[in-house]
Amino acid sequence: MSVNTSGQFSSRIGFIMAAAGSAVGVGNIWGFPTQAATYGGGAFLLVYALLIVLLGYPMLMAELMVGRHGQTNPADSMAKLGSNALSRKIGKAIGFVSIITATLICTFYSILSGWFVSFALAPVAELTQQQSLSAWLTKFSVSRNLVFTLVFIALVILVIRQGVQQGIERWSKRLMPLLLIMLIAGAMYILSQPGAIEGLKALLVPDFTMVFHTDVLVSALGQTFFSLSVGTGAMMVYGAYLNKQENLAKLTAYVTLTDTSVAFLAALMIIPAMYVAQHNGVQIFAEDGSLLNSDTLVFTVLPALFDSIGGYSQYILAIVFFALMTIAGLTSAISIVEVPTSYIVEKSTISRNKATLLVGGVIAILASLIVFNFASLFGFIITMTTERAQPLIALGIAVFVGWVWHRNDLLKDIANQEGVDADSLFWRVWPVYVKFICPLLIIVIIMQLVN
Repeated sequence: MSVNTSGQFSSRIGFIMAAAGSAVGVGNIWGFPTQAATYGGGAFLLVYALLIVLLGYPMLMAELMVGRHGQTNPADSMAKLGSNALSRKIGKAIGFVSIITATLICTFYSILSGWFVSFALAPVAELTQQQSLSAWLTKFSVSRNLVFTLVFIALVILVIRQGVQQGIERWSKRLMPLLLIMLIAGAMYILSQPGAIEGLKALLVPDFTMVFHTDVLVSALGQTFFSLSVGTGAMMVYGAYLNKQENLAKLTAYVTLTDTSVAFLAALMIIPAMYVAQHNGVQIFAEDGSLLNSDTLVFTVLPALFDSIGGYSQYILAIVFFALMTIAGLTSAISIVEVPTSYIVEKSTISRNKATLLVGGVIAILASLIVFNFASLFGFIITMTTERAQPLIALGIAVFVGWVWHRNDLLKDIANQEGVDADSLFWRVWPVYVKFICPLLIIVIIMQLVN
């Protein structure tokens, strides 16, 4: 029994929208502009773009390749690459850790995305003169966090339980174009405001002295992995839902391009918005030049900017922006929750409906524990998953694809793709690149993280 009992993507565009939706998330729209603003704007953008090409793209393709080869969950797909009992056990362990990591990521992700839901509803409460409700929706509290974390998890469960085509694919095809339209419209509006050009310069003109800073390199790598969902098993699961004949080099390029474009569009909107807010009297930077409230940038700077605009426009802008953030969170969370769900469906006799509710319930309990112990657990879980586990899982995948997967089997999978010449320069270089360069780059950055 394989994971494909849940179905396959019905079209190429369906897969691209779903995979791009997985990659495009809060990491792009919240994380990327925040990191860029904190680590030198143009310098961070330059390093990030290089890492996407040098590491993000080849590693994303490696995950998809493993998933499609295995046609099953991440643990068993990784095990299938092994040639003996020991390598199969190690492969299964790497895949299983990715499933656990995906589940843990979804806990803090649901809390964060829940904030976006509450901030999207706050302007509606203000428009209907419910000031106390509006204050509760925007004030950090255990009750607000708990309610909207559970609301967001419920939204994810509603999509996942419908399966691949009717759930993941259908909603990705609806939400992704809407997300892009809203981002472009938001960026165009912000760039027309006074003060925006200064923000545009900060984003696009790199300070080359910062390019080789350890903090910039490490944060750009973390953003690369987190943004593209590398090391969570999500892309292995989506790879398992792919037809064997699909050209992975092209599909991965489309997904990577969409993901990077959204991150850039988000930065194009949010970083100029910071300078527009500053122009309108909102304090953005501390006296030493560091960014104030970097972790809560979108919850402090942007509402302050919307308030400074005044009139009904402030409410419309706030609703549109935070609805956009909610959509980004939803498209990513769908793929992450699918990882443990697909594993349970395959490994047990439990129906997809019950498996979805079970996974949702576990995530809800874990997320609630974090809500009640926010100060000690929220940052800890983010660090352990995105900065520690994801790079290590990616290293395991690179080693297995490059060193453990039998070369003839890999070449056979490459040759089976439609319109692919296995002897072309790209397909001759890619296996060697994943074997030597990717592990080396990941090890260098993991060492920087440890130091």
